[in-house]
Amino acid sequence: MTVRLAQDVGMPLIGEYAKRFGVYDELPNYLSYALGAGETTVMRMVTAYSMFANGGRRVKSTLIDRIQDRYGRTIFKHDARECRGCDAPDGWKNQPEPQLVDRREQVLDAMTAYQITSMMEGVVQAGTATVVKEVGKPIAGKTGTTNDEKDAWFIGFSPDIVVGIYVGYDKPVTSARVPPASSGRADRQDFLKLALADKPAIPFRVPAGIKLIRVDAKSGMRVGPGEGGRTILEAFKPGTAPPDSYSVIGVADADGRSMMSPPDAGNIMRPGTGGLY
Repeated sequence: MTVRLAQDVGMPLIGEYAKRFGVYDELPNYLSYALGAGETTVMRMVTAYSMFANGGRRVKSTLIDRIQDRYGRTIFKHDARECRGCDAPDGWKNQPEPQLVDRREQVLDAMTAYQITSMMEGVVQAGTATVVKEVGKPIAGKTGTTNDEKDAWFIGFSPDIVVGIYVGYDKPVTSARVPPASSGRADRQDFLKLALADKPAIPFRVPAGIKLIRVDAKSGMRVGPGEGGRTILEAFKPGTAPPDSYSVIGVADADGRSMMSPPDAGNIMRPGTGGLY
C-alpha cells in the first residue's frame, strides 16, 4: 500500500515534503525510500513531528533556549516570536494579556497537520503504540522499523512535548538481535508519564474547518444514530466528508445520485482547545 501510494503521488513531491520538514536534505527518487530505506537522525525526526503538533508551523530545534548575563538580562533567546505587551516596567496593573506574534513559516496546512495528528492518535489508541495509552493523556505517535528491522523507532507527541526513541546499534545488525517496532515501549511509557505527570489532559487543537465525524471503521461510511459495529472518529476537510450512512465517498447512493458534493461541505466547526500554536 505504501509503495503504491508513493508511486501514485510521485517521489519528487514526497522528497519536497521530506526536505521541507528537514527529515532529509535531498531524498532520492526511489520508491524504497517510502518504506524507510534511507537514514536520518532522531533530532530530525523529532523536529519534523513537532510541526504536526504545532499546526504545521516551522519549528527549529535547538540545544540552547536562552542565555542571560550575570545581571539576569537576556542576551540570547531562541524563541524569536514577538511578544507585544510583555515589557511591564511598572508591574501588573490589570492591562490586557500580552500577545505573541507568530511569523514562523507555515510548512503544512493546519487542517492537514491535524488530520495526520488524528491518524497518529489512532496508532496510540488501537495500533502498534497502544502501550502509550496507559499514560492517560492525549498522545499521537508512530512506531517504525528500517530495512531488515535493523533499527526500531518511536516518535510521539502531546500538544506540548515531542519525544523520539531509537533502538539500534552503531553498526547495524539484523532482526536476530534487535526486537521489532515495539522496542523501547517501557522507555517511552515511563518518560511520557513522568514528563506529563503534572500536565492537564489537553486535547489537540482542532483547526477551524475540520469536521469530526464518526464513521464505520471498515467501510468508511458515516455512522447513523444507534448503529453498532466498530466505529472511529475521523477528521475531514470541508467538502470531503461522507454525506450519510448509505453511500461511500465518490459512489452514487441508492437512488443513483452522485455523492461527490456533500450538502454540508461548507460548514465550519469549532476552533478546538489545546496545542502549541
